[in-house]
Amino acid sequence: MTTIAFTVYGEPKTAGSKRAFYKAGMKRAIVVDDNDKSRDWKEHVSSAARQNYQGPLLTGPLKVSLRFYRVRPKGHFNGRGEMNKAGRDSIGPTTKPDVLKLARAVEDALSGVIYRDDAQIIREVLEKEWGEPARVEVVIEPLQQPAGRPA
Repeated sequence: MTTIAFTVYGEPKTAGSKRAFYKAGMKRAIVVDDNDKSRDWKEHVSSAARQNYQGPLLTGPLKVSLRFYRVRPKGHFNGRGEMNKAGRDSIGPTTKPDVLKLARAVEDALSGVIYRDDAQIIREVLEKEWGEPARVEVVIEPLQQPAGRPA
């Protein structure tokens, strides 16, 4: 199987926590994300995935690597545009949003587009770094079951 890799440009949004509620007459709960702003981001990720992968849904175990890039804040630079001590001392964003919630939005957006369900992800590498433009770099690797090992 081949590795799928693509980049999605834009400011990544979090999926937030899940919230469930019942509407009158409904037999099942409706589950939504706490972050209403994540819908556009998820659609953007899904669209980029469709442009980069047209194959059948992956159904086996997966390794997913997500590297999120955020633009450095203005406070990392002095008046002349040179990086100050705060910028030099910062190897990556340590402020919100947290990388797990950023990843959750991307994982959800790729379900039903590249893979059947995000539960298939058995290995994951998540990173937040400084960089321009804001983006997420996605790498999905199907994993093979070792020969002679029971499934």
